[in-house]
Order: sequence, then structure tokens, then C-alpha cells
Amino acid sequence: MTMQPAAAKWYDSRESVYIEFCVEDSKEVQVNFDKTKVEFSCVSGKDNNKHRNSFDLFGEIDPKGSTHKRTDRCVSCCLRKAEAGISWPRLCKDKAKFAWLSVDFSNWKDWEDELHDDVSGFDKFSEMMNTMGGVDMPDFEDADDEQESVDSDNGDMPGLI
Repeated sequence: MTMQPAAAKWYDSRESVYIEFCVEDSKEVQVNFDKTKVEFSCVSGKDNNKHRNSFDLFGEIDPKGSTHKRTDRCVSCCLRKAEAGISWPRLCKDKAKFAWLSVDFSNWKDWEDELHDDVSGFDKFSEMMNTMGGVDMPDFEDADDEQESVDSDNGDMPGLI
């Protein structure tokens, strides 16, 4: 029986990278973390399918701080980044697209774009608009009155047939 790579999903966070190997009823699970590499293997399902994934990581991890947990539906791995706060644009060092690997968009967050202040995006926009005002800004208070007299479609609408 040949070994197939297990399907996996991954996402990035500020301190860790998370990988979920989607294997049901897994047994003989082996996960090895190296500073720049992950090796995963198991036997799964009623047919005892053998899976093996081995890949070089985009960045470095802390192997001793990294963990994995087996459930009936998957094997989840938490890879502790060697340098927290560095965004990983991809999981693997190789830029190639792997058929077995996908991004876990349900857990993905653009944490690197977040600012540390508590001002919401709308509040920032409002603040910016308020600071843009000045002496040269036209007065629009009477604009509605002028518009009504010029607007030709303010009359009664004809009845529908």
C-alpha cells in the first residue's frame, strides 16, 4: 500500500502557526517537529490508509514549544513560532502549490494589519474627515433649498395604468 499525503488546513497567528491534518480514525500517529521542518504520519480509516506529510517550513519554530493533539476526526498541530509577530504568507518554504494543503479561512485573521489602538475603523474615518475641514470648505446648509427649486422632477407622479 502506498503512502498518500493527508489533506491539511493551516492558518497563521501572531505567536503560532496551526495545522489540522484531516484524517478520521487515525492510529499510529507520529508528529516530529524540527526547527524548520514538520513530519507527520499515521494510519487512518477502515481501510488503514497510510499517510505521510513531510515539508520544510516558511519560517523557524520552537520544536519544544510546539504540540499536537489527536481527535477522532483530525490531528491538530500548534507550531510555536521562533520569532512571534512575523507573518507567514505561506506554510511551506517551497512556493509550489500543494494539492493536499489549503488555507483555513474560517480561522484566518489579518492580525498584522491590526493597530494596537482601540479606535475602530469608522472612528478613524470620522476623525480624518473632521480634521479635513477648514476655512475654504463651502457652506452646504442652503444647498437643499436651491436644489428643490431647480429640480424638475419634484412634481406629482402620474398615475399607473
